[in-house]
Amino acid sequence: MLYGIIADVHGNLEALSAVQAFLAARGVERLLCLGDIVGYNADSDACVRLLARPPVLAVAGNHDLIAIGRLGAERCGAKAAFALRHTRDALSAESKRALAMLPKRRVIEGDIVLVHGGVVDPCQYMVSPVHIEENALLLGEREPTGRVCFFGHTHVQALYEVEAGVATARPTGERVPLGRGRRCFFINPGSVDAARRSEKLADLAVFDSWRQEISFYRVPYDHERAERRACEGGYRMTWLDTRLGAARGALDRLRPRWR
Repeated sequence: MLYGIIADVHGNLEALSAVQAFLAARGVERLLCLGDIVGYNADSDACVRLLARPPVLAVAGNHDLIAIGRLGAERCGAKAAFALRHTRDALSAESKRALAMLPKRRVIEGDIVLVHGGVVDPCQYMVSPVHIEENALLLGEREPTGRVCFFGHTHVQALYEVEAGVATARPTGERVPLGRGRRCFFINPGSVDAARRSEKLADLAVFDSWRQEISFYRVPYDHERAERRACEGGYRMTWLDTRLGAARGALDRLRPRWR
């Protein structure tokens, strides 16, 4: 099976449309989404309609869980938390129901595992071999047949190989062979949404489960339109929002002294 692997769409329909066109041109048979469908951009409802139902197989990301009230925004930065408050208010009831149905983890073909952040914590950033080694142990406990674990959340393309409990970062690129055997792999396709990156390209990966090959890609999209619509929709903090947020934070820090 030829799978398209995406993560961290964050309501960016312009980027998602470019990725879908890229995958369709390459004959990808099934799309897998690693969560954070919503938040930060103007088209969360549209992205939920495209990604949170079959034939797409998706898992819930932390932004999806925050948007439906199952997680708080305490671990988010100020800009993400601001956008998520707006996302929660703007999401349709139908979208919230669809997001509520998403699992935090999926297993397909018996050995392919989908998560958003860590194996048990969707908010965990796996950014080092130590993190991967810790999660490889959790993977063995929770999903003992798992051999290829796809994760997102960091917005950075990455490939780690784990053998005998030791994780090693491997270069990303096109048609990288994984091979079979007792090794396992942790793979991040990067983020579809590039609003918070200097280089405005949408990330994705394609996994050939028969050949056991992974390919990483980055494709252009209309970032200016996506950003303009996010600003017009109220998903970006203005100067006044920033100042008010700082004032509220200062008051919160002082409040215990007044008791």
